[in-house]
Amino acid sequence: MKVGVSNLRVKYAGAKTLLFNNLSLQVEEGEKVLFLGPSGCGKSTLLQILSGLIPNAVPVPMKADQVKTPESSGVVFQDPDSQFCMPYVDEEMAFVLENRAIPQPEMKKLICLYLHKVGLSFSDPHVEISSLSQGMKQRLAIASMLALEPDVIFLDEPTALLDPEGTTEVWNTIKQINEKQTMIIVEHKIDEVIHFVDRIVLFDSKGKMIADADPKSVFSFYKPKLKEYGIWYPGVWDEHRKENNLPAPYVKGQQLMVINQLQGYRGKTPKIEVSDAIAHEGEWIVVTGKNGAGKSSFLLSLMNVMKTTGTKSVRGQLKTIKASREQLAFVFQNPEFQFITNSVYDELAYSLEMMDDRNVAEKVKNWLEAYDLHHVQNLHPYQLSTGQKRRLSVGTSLFGDQPVLLLDEPTFGQDASNTFKLLDLFEQLRSKGMLIIMVTHDEMVVQNYATREWVIHEGKLIEDRKLERREEEERYAVDSTI
Repeated sequence: MKVGVSNLRVKYAGAKTLLFNNLSLQVEEGEKVLFLGPSGCGKSTLLQILSGLIPNAVPVPMKADQVKTPESSGVVFQDPDSQFCMPYVDEEMAFVLENRAIPQPEMKKLICLYLHKVGLSFSDPHVEISSLSQGMKQRLAIASMLALEPDVIFLDEPTALLDPEGTTEVWNTIKQINEKQTMIIVEHKIDEVIHFVDRIVLFDSKGKMIADADPKSVFSFYKPKLKEYGIWYPGVWDEHRKENNLPAPYVKGQQLMVINQLQGYRGKTPKIEVSDAIAHEGEWIVVTGKNGAGKSSFLLSLMNVMKTTGTKSVRGQLKTIKASREQLAFVFQNPEFQFITNSVYDELAYSLEMMDDRNVAEKVKNWLEAYDLHHVQNLHPYQLSTGQKRRLSVGTSLFGDQPVLLLDEPTFGQDASNTFKLLDLFEQLRSKGMLIIMVTHDEMVVQNYATREWVIHEGKLIEDRKLERREEEERYAVDSTI
C-alpha cells in the first residue's frame, strides 16, 4: 500500500454531522485513482488527509485507526494562489529545486524545462506571479509540482481554470510522467482522465463511498447514482439539453451597455482594449480567449477595479466603482474576494439587509435550499469547498436589482447538478431582460446558452460573433467506449 486510511472520521467545526464515518481506502503503488462525487462531499479533504496536509499543516478534527502518507508528495490545489511561497516565477521554481538540493548552475535549465512542459514561455522567467492570469498561475503550480518529482502526486482539479487547449496540454504532460507514478485525482473535467485512471472512487453527498471500481464499471453500473447525485459522466450534457428543451428562444431587447475606446491598465501598461461594443437587454454574451488574454481584466475594467480610460455606460456613465456597482452585479473568479462575514447565512443576508429588504430570512432560506448550502449555513465561507464557495458568491451578487450580471468562470469547481442549476438560473434572468456577460472556457455553455461571443486575444477584443441557438439536433456523441 502506497497511501491509505482506515476507519476515518472527520468533523469540521460548526458541522452537525461527520464528513466521513469510518471510511477506509487504500491506494497501491503506481495506481491512478480518481475521486468522483458531488461538490462538497469531501473529495478535497480526503486528498489533503492522504497527502498529510491534514492534520499536520491544516488542523482539522479527525480520527482514524491508521493513516499512511507518502514520504514525499506533490499537491496541486484548486486555487493556485494558496500554494505559492515566492513573489516571482523563477524564484518559485528555484525554491522547489533548492528543496531537492539541485546545484544552482543547473537550475536555470531545469526551470525552463518544467515551465515549457506546462506551456509557459517567458523571455525572462523573473516575472511577478501576481501579474499572471489565474490560468497561468495554475500552470506554474503544476510546473512546481512536477519539479518536485514526488513519490505521490495529488491533483485537486488542476485544470479548472485552464482553457480547453491548456487543459489538454497539461493533462498530456501529466500522462507522460512515469507510468509507475502514483496519482490521486479530483477532477470534474472527466473526459480528459477517464481513459487514464485505473480506479474511480465514487462518493455520495455525505462522503459515503458508494463505489470503488474501474471506470467502465462505474459509468455502466452506477449511472443511476451518478444522476441522483448530479455527478459528471459521459453524455450528461446531451441528456440535459434534451430534458430541458435547449436551446431556448431569444429575442434581443433594447440597447443597454455601450463601450467606446475602453482601456484597462495595470500600472502604466494596458491589459485590455475594447474599441467599440454594444450589448442589449436579454443577451447572454460569453467572453472567450486563452489564459492571460485579458478576459478577467475586461470585467474588472467595467467595474472600475482597474484604472481605465475611454467610456462605458449602462443607464448613464460608469465612471466610478460606486456607479458600476449600482448597475453591474459582479461575481469574481476567486469567490473569497467577495466574502466579508463569518458565516454562510450572514454572507447571504448581508446584501439584503443593506437594501432594507423585509424578507431576508425567507430569501436566504430559499437560496440555501435551492443550491444545497443549507447544511453548511453556519460555517465560515472559507470552510466551504470551491463549488460551494462559488454558489455562495453568486448568491451574494444576485440579491440586488442591477440590470447587468458579470460572471468570471462561475461554473468551475461545480458538479453537474449545480452547474445546470446555476446556468438555468442565469437563463431565467436573461429571459427577463438581464444582460449577462460571462467569462468562460466551457464550450458547452457557449454552444447551449450564449447568444453572442466576444473573443479576446492578447489584450484586445478582436471578434464579436452572433451565436444562433439552434433547434434540437444531435450535436454531442456519447462516448460508447466507457
